[in-house]
Amino acid sequence: MAVEGLPIVLVGDRGLFESRAACFGLTLDLPDWREGGPTPAILHLPMAARCIAGVPDPTNAPWVVSLIDCALDGCVRGEFSALTTGPVQKSVIAQAGIPFSGHTEYLAGRLGVRRVVMLLVGGGLRVALATTHLPLRAVADAINQDALEQTLRILARGLRERFGIPAPRILVAGVNPHAGESGHLGREEIEVIAPVVERLRSQGMQLEGPLPADTLFQQRYLERADAVLAMYHDQGLPVLKHASFGAGVNVTLGLPVIRTSPDHGTALDLAGTGRADAGSLRAAVSMALGMTDLAP
Repeated sequence: MAVEGLPIVLVGDRGLFESRAACFGLTLDLPDWREGGPTPAILHLPMAARCIAGVPDPTNAPWVVSLIDCALDGCVRGEFSALTTGPVQKSVIAQAGIPFSGHTEYLAGRLGVRRVVMLLVGGGLRVALATTHLPLRAVADAINQDALEQTLRILARGLRERFGIPAPRILVAGVNPHAGESGHLGREEIEVIAPVVERLRSQGMQLEGPLPADTLFQQRYLERADAVLAMYHDQGLPVLKHASFGAGVNVTLGLPVIRTSPDHGTALDLAGTGRADAGSLRAAVSMALGMTDLAP
């Protein structure tokens, strides 16, 4: 991804950045970062062990987490205006003994935020999640009225503050097939989702649902909505990634800082081959810059 002319700071190991650039015949001649200095720049944090492309090393796991901490602390102090994170191999971080279920949860914990919302943007869609990285058997238990109401409030506020939508219109999916089919296929829609939707609608929020997830991603529904709230990760994201893979962006709503990331994982099979597509990373950086009014 070309960085020339962008007001960004790369946080990581300078040698790693430069060696990867050299693999593709590029020269990365950037100054060390200092507050108020020129950009683009590099904030150098040395790796603990040599990096081999596509071969994660648990020895470097604390270093990976330190990169997140360093960039986040810079945002909190006001040195940086936004944070864009790259994919990390969660299993290797866990293998090193560091509790880490994902950036979203980690950032919320570091900032002392009780609840955040993962919003994926791409392909003309905005899809938020009521639950994030949970086993499927745990999803229904995690969806309760209090949690769902907080999620919808955070989503609506994020759409207003981060995307400039004055009165967001949100489609709310059911959790069961056919949205429970009047209770025959589950009662979460009747006992949890519908009461929250009705309560918030009576307070002026523009909500529609619970709707069957297998049919709500039709144009006749989407054309009257600004976002969709899916109940779990693999209910909403396959649709969005089908529409936008390689250009989608993950936005964390509810944090006191702006955070974006690519909408995909580490793709270890592509690491070091030159075949990886940086489109989603470009989109994530561009969206972060746009939210801060720093876009070139």
